[in-house]
Amino acid sequence: MGFLSDALSRIKPSATIVITQKARDLKAQGRDVISLSVGEPDFDTPDNIKEAAIAAIRRGETKYTPVSGIVPLREAIARKFKRENGLDYKPSQTIVSTGGKHVIYNALLATLNPGDEVIIPAPYWVSYPEMVVLCGGKPVFVDCTMEHNFKLQPEPLERAITPKTKWIILNSPSNPTGAAYSREEMKAITDVLMRHPHVWVLTDDMYEHLTYGDFEFVTPAQVEPGLYDRTLTMNGVSKAYAMTGWRIGYAAGPEHLIKAMDFVQGQQTSGTSAISQWAAVEALDGPQDHLKVFRRAFEERRDLVVSMLNQTKYLKCPMPEGAFYVYPSCAEAIGKTTPSGKVIETDEDFVSELLEAEGVAAVHGSSFGLGPNFRISYATSNAALEDACNRIQRFCGSLR
Repeated sequence: MGFLSDALSRIKPSATIVITQKARDLKAQGRDVISLSVGEPDFDTPDNIKEAAIAAIRRGETKYTPVSGIVPLREAIARKFKRENGLDYKPSQTIVSTGGKHVIYNALLATLNPGDEVIIPAPYWVSYPEMVVLCGGKPVFVDCTMEHNFKLQPEPLERAITPKTKWIILNSPSNPTGAAYSREEMKAITDVLMRHPHVWVLTDDMYEHLTYGDFEFVTPAQVEPGLYDRTLTMNGVSKAYAMTGWRIGYAAGPEHLIKAMDFVQGQQTSGTSAISQWAAVEALDGPQDHLKVFRRAFEERRDLVVSMLNQTKYLKCPMPEGAFYVYPSCAEAIGKTTPSGKVIETDEDFVSELLEAEGVAAVHGSSFGLGPNFRISYATSNAALEDACNRIQRFCGSLR
């Protein structure tokens, strides 16, 4: 009998973490590396939020909290959903966890039985299928091609639903593609789900505030009120408030589901950091002026990267609606040979050779379930992005 759990053999390591660590290791060896692999805003947490955390420490808010979160934060979450999404939730219908990933994991752990299916549109965030597998479920992937701007279409969704389907996970704007669903596109999806009342909706809205131009964000229960009683709407403060290290995710949904997640969390971690929770109250209730600054900067970076990649030999890069990622195709580079004699056979080969030759770290698309593409995060400075894109152009220009 082995010491380690058999479950470990069923899951894969996070490709984004692996690539990011490899970039760090190369930097430590003295290599000139530009890392475009990590999904983290380069902005600092706004000062009013930091001051709220300091004030909480000085008030002595440093003890254990209720498992589901402090009451002022759960009240702030309910206000946020009403104010920004038109969704009515009582504080008792909300939960606070240690990041958005923790929310999703708790929901799956509280609901999945062996053999239950979870529909995951691909490309997907790398952790979705691994969390499903760890919780005993079966991921069912539906390809969302570049032809459809990486968005789920109604017909393939309908075909993927079976009597065993328990959840669908929707992520808009998307990691890794930045694709976001308009109201009309979301309605087409929710119309399908209304025909299948046994399917629950887990919506990951972490990038809600990072959309560009005149794009209007919508979430499923907002578009189709008929889904309210079987939707868990997840969000957090990591991206929009540059609070990745504060580790606060939250969600709202039917009270019986929230109680089940509370039950699970009570035996896992209990409540998350009291100080971070008080900071999150200020994030949700306080001034939102920084969002315009973030959006303006990210939109400018998006436009720069898309323009330069579309001027690059062998690459095609769609224009995403949100988040801070692009997901260019490197299909035309497959089969080409690098100056060192390496034949590029996969998108993983492409990003590996790019890192080795030019010191640019990106993440291969096959790790997100759909290639041959690769993900670039543009959550860094314009200067670094321009330098990186010049290196990518040089690398692609060298292929034969």
